[in-house]
Amino acid sequence: MSQNFPLFLAAVPLLFSAMLFSFRMIREPRSLWSGAFFLFFLMSLGFFLSLLIFRFSPQIQNRPLILIPLVLILGILSVFILLFPFLLILVFFVQGIRILRREGLRPRNLLSLLFSLLLIVYIFLWPLNGYLLPSFQKHALLRSIGNACFGTLSFSAAYLLFLMAMYCLSALLNLFHPRKRRDLDYIVVLGAGIRGEAVTPLLASRIERGIRLLYENPRALLILSGGQGEGEDIPEGEAMRRYALSQGVDPGRILTEEKSLNTRQNLLFSRALMEGEKPKIAVVTTSYHVFRALLLARKCHIPCKGYGARTKWYFTLNALIREFLAYLSLSRKLHRKLILAALFLNILVNAAIYFFRSPLFLEFVRSLRA
Repeated sequence: MSQNFPLFLAAVPLLFSAMLFSFRMIREPRSLWSGAFFLFFLMSLGFFLSLLIFRFSPQIQNRPLILIPLVLILGILSVFILLFPFLLILVFFVQGIRILRREGLRPRNLLSLLFSLLLIVYIFLWPLNGYLLPSFQKHALLRSIGNACFGTLSFSAAYLLFLMAMYCLSALLNLFHPRKRRDLDYIVVLGAGIRGEAVTPLLASRIERGIRLLYENPRALLILSGGQGEGEDIPEGEAMRRYALSQGVDPGRILTEEKSLNTRQNLLFSRALMEGEKPKIAVVTTSYHVFRALLLARKCHIPCKGYGARTKWYFTLNALIREFLAYLSLSRKLHRKLILAALFLNILVNAAIYFFRSPLFLEFVRSLRA
C-alpha cells in the first residue's frame, strides 16, 4: 500500500466537506447547516494537515516557510475546536462583568454572566455529583435515577451548546460578503424603537448602514420599516425617514412602512411595498440580529442577504444569547421532541441496567444455571 494512501483517504472528507459548505453558502446560507458544514470542513482540514505534517515531516522540517504556516493553521484549528467551550466561558464571563459595569445591574444585562456560570457548573461541578453525594453510589435505585438525570441533562446541555455554536458560526458566515453588491433593488432597514420622535443610537447605526449600502447600489430604494409602539409619539418608519433625510438621502429613494410591530411583520409588510416577482433584497439590522431576521425571511419565502450595523462588543454577546433563545422558540417543537426522546432513552437504558443488576434478576440467573 502506498505511503500516501492515508493522505489521499483524508483528502476525501476534506473535499466532501468543502463541497458541502460551498454548496450551502451559494444555494441557501440562511441555515444552521452553514455553521455545521463549516465546522465539518475545519475538522477535516485539521485532520488532513496533521497527516500532511506527519507524512512529510523530514522534508518539511528543513523548510520553515512551509512548516511554520502549517503548524500555525493546525494550532489555530486545534484551539478553536478543542478549547471552544472554555474560550466561550471566558469570553462570556469577562464581557458579562463588563456590561454590568457599563450598563448597570439589570435582568437583561445578566445573561452573559449567568450563561458562563451555568457552563462552569455543568463542565466542572456536575460530573462530580457521584462523589459529592455518596448515597447515590450506595443505592442502586438512586444511582440509576441520578445517572438518568445526568444523562438527560448532559445531552440537553451538549445539544444546546452545539446548537449555539452552530448559530454563532452561521450568524458570522451570513455577515460575510466577499464582494460588494451593486445590483440591489431594495434595502430594508428594520426598526428598533425610538424615544418620542427621535431615533436611538442603535437605530441610527442601522439607518446609516442602510444609507451606505444605498449609495453603493444606484438603482436601489431604501425601505424604512417600523410601526408605532408604546411610548413612541410617531411610527418608527417616519422617525427613520426624517433621520435619513437629515443625512442627505434623496426623498425619491425612500419608502416607509409604518404598521409592523415585530421582525416578521417588518419583512412581510416591506415585501408588500416592493415591485417585481424576484427583487434583489438586502435586510439591514444590528449585527447580532441579522441571522434571526434572515431565518424569519426564509420562513416567509423572502430571498435576501443580511447586512449588520455595528454595536458595542460586550452588548453584542448579551444580545446574542437573547437572539439564540428567540431562535429556539421558532423551532421549539423539534428541540422539545429531541430532548424528550433523549429523556425517554435515558430512562429506558438506566431502568434496564437497574433491572439486570437487581438481586431478583441475579437470583433468577443463578436458578437457571443451577
